[in-house]
Amino acid sequence: MSPRPGVDVPDARGRTGLDRAGRDLTGNPDVVIRDVELLAAAWHVLRRTTYDYRRRDGSWSREQRETYDRGDGATVLLYDPERRTVLLTRQFRYPVYVNGHPDGTFLETAAGLLDGDDPAAAIRREASEELGVAVGALQPVFAVWTSPGSVTERVHCFAAPYSPESRVSAGGGLADDGEDIEAVELPFDKALDMIRSGEIADAKTIMLLQWAALDGPFRP
Repeated sequence: MSPRPGVDVPDARGRTGLDRAGRDLTGNPDVVIRDVELLAAAWHVLRRTTYDYRRRDGSWSREQRETYDRGDGATVLLYDPERRTVLLTRQFRYPVYVNGHPDGTFLETAAGLLDGDDPAAAIRREASEELGVAVGALQPVFAVWTSPGSVTERVHCFAAPYSPESRVSAGGGLADDGEDIEAVELPFDKALDMIRSGEIADAKTIMLLQWAALDGPFRP
């Protein structure tokens, strides 16, 4: 068999052993990992895992699941408590465009992958790059898996105040990474209305806006 990039020899990102993920899991006695296959490893990693699963009636079944591993991420809802505004990003997202979104232009909270940083450091970096905001105190809100049926990513969700003075650059993202991001400031009540109208359809953004209304800075 020829050496397999990402398994036996380094892939384009210098990685090997990408078929090892999950083989040592022992936390659930009702799940026994049998095999992990590397299906694709371009920037992120697609695997197919075969495992035995003990059902609630005691019987065992052989299952296969594909998982897409892009690493964990972080996001932040930036809010101005004095002016009752929030600061979001607007950018083109091809995956939503190909799956029914009218133009693929998505409104969402600033976000990005951890890329080796801790969640707080990562989201400070992303808020600076995307929105030009120097983030001060960060409030951890929750960590969520938004697509647990297939995507391994866990998103660490934060909130932080901002003001006109904390916007230290134009933002816009990193052109070298193909980013073309617009900063969009909205009245908080309008942002809530845009959830109802479907203009805001991003899961992490909806959750953080609803948190802000129910238990966060804009609660009654």
